[in-house]
Amino acid sequence: MRLNLHTQGQSCRGCYTELLMHPELRPLQHVDDLHRLLAESESRPVLLFKHSYTCGVSMEALDELVAHLNDREAKTFLPQYAMVTVQTHRALSNAIAQKLGVRHETPQALLVRNGRVVWSASHFRVTAAAVNDAIRTQS
Repeated sequence: MRLNLHTQGQSCRGCYTELLMHPELRPLQHVDDLHRLLAESESRPVLLFKHSYTCGVSMEALDELVAHLNDREAKTFLPQYAMVTVQTHRALSNAIAQKLGVRHETPQALLVRNGRVVWSASHFRVTAAAVNDAIRTQS
């Protein structure tokens, strides 16, 4: 399947990433969405995934995150899951790096609690097992 290239601020309609989207993995599109998500992290952890639809490593990390979502053992005290696609929402990706004090990377998984990053992984370290362990130990 051919990936479509998009301009800043447009959605990724029809691209491969959208086909892989898990129903619990909500797309973030605006800085206001980020502010709401960080407010939610006060009562429930948030797992934020920064994705590049042109990067093979990022596609593998997304596969791992979807595997985690499909194979979760415990259904209690789960985080809110969200994803930002950096090509279509670069300003939001930059706002995440600035607001959370993390260096921009893709793929990148950030576990946020009380508005602060309590765990992060990037590239090949974003695995279903690593996400499971982080949620178990940081939640």
